[in-house]
Amino acid sequence: MASRPKQAEPRPQPRLYLVTPPVGDARAFAARLAAAMPAGDVAAVLLRLEAGDERTLINRVKQLAPLVQERDAALLIEGHADLVARAGADGAHLTTIADFSDALDALRPDRIAGCGGLESRHDAMVAAEQGADYVMFGEPDADGHRPAFSAIEERVSWWAEVFEAPCVGFAAAPEEVAPLVAAGADFVALGDWVWQQSDAAGAIALAQQQLRLSESAG
Repeated sequence: MASRPKQAEPRPQPRLYLVTPPVGDARAFAARLAAAMPAGDVAAVLLRLEAGDERTLINRVKQLAPLVQERDAALLIEGHADLVARAGADGAHLTTIADFSDALDALRPDRIAGCGGLESRHDAMVAAEQGADYVMFGEPDADGHRPAFSAIEERVSWWAEVFEAPCVGFAAAPEEVAPLVAAGADFVALGDWVWQQSDAAGAIALAQQQLRLSESAG
């Protein structure tokens, strides 16, 4: 993977990347998603799916994908790379380098392949070498654990300094948005804290405000 040139072009303004809660009732969640997305500059939505049979999962994606895509954002599925094309999604987000590597054949060349759950710099570099469209740092694992925030900032900063592929920094709370932007994240992922609010649009608007303040300060 090529390193960034020393005299790089001005950095584009970071954008938001929404991460949904596990969705079982797509029809009910569609209303919340449609109301929330206009509140910020959302580049992508990562759809997490509750367990179900293949046809059920595909139908959930098909109900939600148009809401995202009509706003010129990408709809990605967490895992399930084999369902992406049939469900009309734009790509998949894979957790761990092993899952990412296994999914590439199903996604290339037309779909987005993102990678998270990267436990080391080496894993991140392998993802870059394999052509990841982006890497994500800081998302919680299946048990809800994540690295110390200082470690996440360090990893984002290292990536932004060295690599050209975009980096997503995961903000587990509103106060993490600005530091991730300062560290060099191209996108800031917003997780469960957004959907735990009665007003998800308000939470997204707050994150968008933090993006703008961070860029102005920079």
